[in-house]
Amino acid sequence: MCNQLQRYLLIVTAALVVLYCSPAVPAYSAGSSEWKADQGGRIMPERPLPREMVPPRGYQLSVKRGNRTPDGQPGENYWQQFTEYDIEATLDTESRELSATALITWHNNSPDTLRRVHLELVQNHHAEGVARNRPAEITGGMRLREVAVNGTEYTDERISRNRYTVNGTRMSFWLPEPVGPGGSADIRIAYAFTIPQQGAGGRMGHSRDNLFYLGYWYPHMVVYDDVVGWHPDPYLGQAEFYHGFADYNLTIHAPEGWIVMATGELLNPEEVLDPDVLARWMDARQSDDPVRVYTAGGDGRATLQAANPDADAGSGTGTDAGTGTDTELESDTGEGADSDTGTVLDSGTGTESNGLLTWRFSARNVRDVAFSATSESHWDAARTPVGDLTGDGQTDYSIINTFWREEAPLWAEVTAYQQHAITFLSEMTGFSYPWPHMTAVEGSGIIGGGMEYPMMTLMGDYNLRGEEALYSVTAHELAHMWIPLIVSTDERRYSWLDEGNTVFSTAEAILEYHPHRRPHRQTQFSYVSAARRGEEGPIMRRSDYHYSSDQFLIASYRKPSAVLVALRKVLGDDVFWEGYRTFVNDWAFRQAYPWDFFRTFERVSGKDLGWFWQSWYHETWVLNQAIASVEEVADGTRIVIRDKGEVPMPVYLTVTRKDEAASEHEIPVDTWLGGVREAELIVPYRDVIQVEIDPGQKLPDINRNNMIWVREIHDR
Repeated sequence: MCNQLQRYLLIVTAALVVLYCSPAVPAYSAGSSEWKADQGGRIMPERPLPREMVPPRGYQLSVKRGNRTPDGQPGENYWQQFTEYDIEATLDTESRELSATALITWHNNSPDTLRRVHLELVQNHHAEGVARNRPAEITGGMRLREVAVNGTEYTDERISRNRYTVNGTRMSFWLPEPVGPGGSADIRIAYAFTIPQQGAGGRMGHSRDNLFYLGYWYPHMVVYDDVVGWHPDPYLGQAEFYHGFADYNLTIHAPEGWIVMATGELLNPEEVLDPDVLARWMDARQSDDPVRVYTAGGDGRATLQAANPDADAGSGTGTDAGTGTDTELESDTGEGADSDTGTVLDSGTGTESNGLLTWRFSARNVRDVAFSATSESHWDAARTPVGDLTGDGQTDYSIINTFWREEAPLWAEVTAYQQHAITFLSEMTGFSYPWPHMTAVEGSGIIGGGMEYPMMTLMGDYNLRGEEALYSVTAHELAHMWIPLIVSTDERRYSWLDEGNTVFSTAEAILEYHPHRRPHRQTQFSYVSAARRGEEGPIMRRSDYHYSSDQFLIASYRKPSAVLVALRKVLGDDVFWEGYRTFVNDWAFRQAYPWDFFRTFERVSGKDLGWFWQSWYHETWVLNQAIASVEEVADGTRIVIRDKGEVPMPVYLTVTRKDEAASEHEIPVDTWLGGVREAELIVPYRDVIQVEIDPGQKLPDINRNNMIWVREIHDR
């Protein structure tokens, strides 16, 4: 009975739209065909109509509680958890083992009293018998050697009161005492694991006995937020991650002869770097051109030289040109750019009796940390401008690092690629890159594409795909610094929110760096091809539960990027970019949901875009606008448009006359929301020779063959 009433109200509402919301454009009218009646005699629209977009109950309750606002902003009661990690790790490059102890201080900033805590052990993706949706090397997962909570030892024995449980990539335990609002808990976990070659779906690992890249290498607090609470989704291998923000202190013991770089600021460079290497790294902080900080020799020893002997490598005064640093690096060795001998690593205070060097890093307010260790990689560096971070009217800079091996010659340009991408994306998003460095590590043998971490990215060599593809993946991974690493999003459920935005941002960067390319068109073609075949899943389907990898890729990467291009057409450039930048700035270092994204654009534009979100993001409807007929009439030329698809969108028409004068016309989206399939436009002239829908190809229509009418073709 309730369903019948709802259907009746929907029909009546739709009918009122047609009767009382006629379009305001006088030269345009909706089609004359009447709505059809179903077998029960009920009047039905000619086309499906978008439903009202209703967020899940958890989001609605968050808005009601003032954690978020109805128009997509953080509310006055917004909160998020925070964690402090102090991790000491030892990398054994011979046995390919990592052993570590993590001291975790977890702060409960929620209004809830919490009795149970959850952590994620991503390395258990490589344990025997663990659920996963992608194949993985079996290395045994994470071996827990010690677990203590607030000083109380925990065990996995069933009979113990203080017991932890591990289920796949999830670790859980009851707290000795509940933690109320404002409280905290101290967790100590000692652990070890064998490093897989292509770990976590090719997101970390080792290559050629001269490179290790460690990501997802420590027990990580699961997010507890205002919408879902404790996030229950395990890591299965495809959909990525959702992390809270934290401060990190890292101590990494690695063998002599290996260079370590990590998320955060290197605190003791003078203890681990040869003075000449340190001097060149300092020079790079003042150089707009890449500086060769270290050249890997064939025997593993250093041949130190400038990457560009004609470049001005700076004065070597030791001034830190980075931003947001926790310590200043000082050098009194002079320019140091002309030395051609020496070793990479100092055997001074950082060297331990067991042949290990100790590297110390500090990172503040980041979602995650990663580190690399290389023994035969070149190291290039330079600075890049990121805007005015401090508000003093002066340009601030971040240091760019690139580590690459001789077998990847295209990587000689990656420092320049990073410089361009970081500077461009800082301007595009309206949010300056906030961190002291951005480092790219060539990881052929571990990964083919790329993977992002705060301040760090791992990418393939791209020898076979070429330099343009290498620039593209570089820009893509660096665009991720903004989403999901500054604006934190739940990649495990809504991969599209970070990947789709990143594909879009990458295309914008490519257009400036390689103007001859058409990246948005390529993305649109990929989506349209899948849509024509009926092989797409809804964007809003949970990321791990698409029916195929192809559906996951289309829904997470291709389609949402193509849809953003369409949204920019609907809103206009100025309003679109204001909405985009507002979202990034409002949610920087906070945890955003899709409805925050949607409602931000509605707030900025002043438009109800529910029809857009529902049609493109929740459905697998397609756009198919066609020119049905063009004919001369007494007062001009009548153009009839038929909407053959399900997605309602404005019609953007360009009408060209015999003298080649062109005029732009628009049929508003309200036409189709009225339930009709056809609309006509009468233009006040009769010498029309061409009519085209969306000539700029901004809308992802599945059939462009029916979007153009040319008189010469039709009259012969």
